[in-house]
Amino acid sequence: MPETAAPAAKREKSAPQRAMDKLGLRRDIDLALHLPLRYEDETRITPIAQARDGEPVQVEGTVQDARIELRTRRQLVVRLADDSDELVLRFLNFYPSHQKTFSPGARVRVRGEPRGGFFGREMVHPQFKAVDEHTPLAAALTPVYPTSAQLPQVYLRKAIASALVRAPLQEVLPPQCVPPGLPTLREALQWLHHPPPSAAQAALEDRNHPAWQRLKFEELLAQQLSQLSAQRERAQLAAPALQARRDGLHERLLAALPFSLTAAQRRVADEIAHDIARAQPMNRLLQGDVGAGKTVVAALAAAVAIDAGWQCALMAPTEILAEQHFAKLVQWLEPLGIGVAWLTGSRKGKARTRMVERVASGEAALVVGTHAVIQHDVHFAKLGLAIIDEQHRFGVAQRLALRRKLALPAEPPSQGDPAVAQDGPAEAAGSPAVALEPHLLMMTATPIPRTLAMTYFADLDVSTIDELPPGRTPVLTKLFADGRRAEVVARIADEVAQGRQVYWVCPLIEESEKSDLQNATETHERLSAALPGCVVGLLHGRMPAAEKSAVMSLFTGGDMAVLVATTVIEVGVDVPNASLMVIEHAERFGLSQLHQLRGRVGRGATASVCVLLYAGPLSPTAKDRLRAMAETTDGFEIARRDLEIRGPGEFMGARQSGEALLRFADLAEDAPLLRQARSLAPKLLSEHPEAARAHVSRWLDTRADFLKA
Repeated sequence: MPETAAPAAKREKSAPQRAMDKLGLRRDIDLALHLPLRYEDETRITPIAQARDGEPVQVEGTVQDARIELRTRRQLVVRLADDSDELVLRFLNFYPSHQKTFSPGARVRVRGEPRGGFFGREMVHPQFKAVDEHTPLAAALTPVYPTSAQLPQVYLRKAIASALVRAPLQEVLPPQCVPPGLPTLREALQWLHHPPPSAAQAALEDRNHPAWQRLKFEELLAQQLSQLSAQRERAQLAAPALQARRDGLHERLLAALPFSLTAAQRRVADEIAHDIARAQPMNRLLQGDVGAGKTVVAALAAAVAIDAGWQCALMAPTEILAEQHFAKLVQWLEPLGIGVAWLTGSRKGKARTRMVERVASGEAALVVGTHAVIQHDVHFAKLGLAIIDEQHRFGVAQRLALRRKLALPAEPPSQGDPAVAQDGPAEAAGSPAVALEPHLLMMTATPIPRTLAMTYFADLDVSTIDELPPGRTPVLTKLFADGRRAEVVARIADEVAQGRQVYWVCPLIEESEKSDLQNATETHERLSAALPGCVVGLLHGRMPAAEKSAVMSLFTGGDMAVLVATTVIEVGVDVPNASLMVIEHAERFGLSQLHQLRGRVGRGATASVCVLLYAGPLSPTAKDRLRAMAETTDGFEIARRDLEIRGPGEFMGARQSGEALLRFADLAEDAPLLRQARSLAPKLLSEHPEAARAHVSRWLDTRADFLKA
């Protein structure tokens, strides 16, 4: 038999192709939707004499001479002339090809910014190309695309021009579904990539042109369709129906609590109880400001699940937050006979093995921990409810893994199975195996503005705790320039003398050559020296878990007066006696993070203060953040301003995926388009399902998963 030829080696991608992959430009449609940052006008020639200093301009002329000059560095100096004047072109970096192009007598077209020079007007490192008298000018504005060092503009322009021809840009939406007056998708993209010379600069910059409106509408519609599809898919899934029993664990927990619930807590607890009583998986977001009392609401939901014979898992992003939850839940539930397991990455050896066994056997009705809860060797006997606190701080991959991890194996339904109790025994008998999903409750202390609730969270039911428990005192926020540090230290001494406790938060742990920020270690040493006889502790993320726990125990127990920490204390730390929060280099923190840190004080009856220490000069964005902190303590107003300052992509971290899910639409500016897309999505999904699927595939591709996490 003839020998089979070996397959040809896979051709290695070029540097520009690899750079395109990194930018996510893999499909023709990806390239077609990669829009210009700005445009250059290469459609006209300006006489050299009419070129204005500092303004980009294109000129054309004949090379009079070109020479290499040896000044502070070697440089190529070219003298170019047209019928009106002369211009010097200066190149500090050049190649032999430059000298060839600029040979005397050659005709060259040049684009750059002229400026006054010692030897006359000049352009430094302009764009250029050799031409003749008949070389045509560009027919449209020249696009300048977002790119990287390995991906030249010329290469990217050619790739996008080719992709625009090949990309499947046919209309997939029925004509009646497109707002009147908008161009087709192909027409819109053609105009945006190659606008005519007559295109108004304002229309290109403010994104109000019909071509921009078409793209933004399509993007918002794809996002709404994806969310609605995810919601409908979940509605087809089965979950255990967790019914609260009269005089059951839920009622006993309520009676045992040393405080009364607020009206808002009772309302959201009822909303959650109603959801988990149904045989479809709950997908609910519980939002409430710092200190609003979300943990007790989660405990009440867990009590219902446990009382119905199912397990509950509570996952937090940090060990400190998980430990705070664990301490509270043990305090509330263990007296009622409920076993609570503790699982974190730092728990090793026999202790961890024993906990994993308790989870697998069902002995641990409630499991609290970090991402260790979803590690491969952790198996639940009968998980009915999963709670994720500060869910936005988990990456999309972790949240998708959690969904897959927590899905229960398929089991044949029985008459007594609460998941099918609503259908009755007649339907249950002989039914195929039913795969059960646990109910999912996500919690956040970063309130979601309404526009985001309509887009990024359109697939979630949202419960809001909009009042704080009684007895909380408002926190006064003060701004101090870094030069007033001594005054702040004096205030700390006063607070400590009155028996109160203080936080001092720093952004870095140790010295960095790239940053002049005060670090926690140095600040701890300085405060220890400035406050003799006062116990000053240090807490940061690189400390061993046992050491962190010991430091926190001293502080929560009142045996430590001052705690110098990094942002590991951002969430979950509850010390009512702490009355002063100092945040070092507050200008470097995000607005949401500043608000979370401020929420560590004001938890008792004592008037509390948050001091924001800043170093100037401040950027406009930093000024906006600090002004917002000084003007309001309302978490919902903080979230609204944060959205204004950062925009939805950065605010959400694209639901923390690292990739913006809305590239073109602006939720504040495009509210009318959002309303149109929101009202159209259900109709399109029901009446034109194939068109809906094609539209989502074109726009979101694999990113649709991010919206489900």
